[in-house]
Amino acid sequence: MSETTNDKQLLIFDFDGTLIDSVPDLADATNTMLEQLDKPTHSLATIKEWVGNGSRLLIERALVGKTEVLGGELTTEEADHAEQIFFDAYKNITNSKTLAYPDVDAGLRQLKEAGFTLALVTNKPIRFVPKILENFGWTALFSKVLGGDSLSVKKPDPAPLLQVCKTLNFEPAQAYMIGDSINDISAGKNANIDTLALSYGYNYGKDIRDSQPNQAFDNFADLMKYLLKD
Repeated sequence: MSETTNDKQLLIFDFDGTLIDSVPDLADATNTMLEQLDKPTHSLATIKEWVGNGSRLLIERALVGKTEVLGGELTTEEADHAEQIFFDAYKNITNSKTLAYPDVDAGLRQLKEAGFTLALVTNKPIRFVPKILENFGWTALFSKVLGGDSLSVKKPDPAPLLQVCKTLNFEPAQAYMIGDSINDISAGKNANIDTLALSYGYNYGKDIRDSQPNQAFDNFADLMKYLLKD
């Protein structure tokens, strides 16, 4: 069996853009919502740059057609209505296009076997997370799972990460936050948790290295080499 590296025993993973490529399904649900509201639809590439801050901001960005949503552009009622349509569309996707990134499935299992404790902290609404985990056969791999609405705040706030550490009896110094976006890196820094970044995910079209993680990798296999000592 491989050994864990130094004193890091807890690995807190982001979900979308880190372990799974879910943009095709999110884009389909977003455009279904827009069609029902007689709004212009958007390309997958455009929607990809709006993913990462949770469903509410994705919906608001899609409705106004840009990343920065200014006050007064949408009423709360408009956004609430659109978000519910989005939730229904996302829930009712029958032929999911969501895929695990290369080496993630085997990698997670190897990390678990090596003695790491795995946790998942995503900004995706928690109601959608268990089914996806079940579909990939990952439910038993994660000791703690938090969604974007599990607490009153989400990443980049440090609270979800600190909650995971507290629940699983780890100090922040014993953990890594592993993600693909500035929200993940900022959450880790705000929690005094070292950060590992993956460059292939969703980071609003920007290089994740600009967020100054402790280490950055271009694929999951290289992350595994860093975490495991053969």
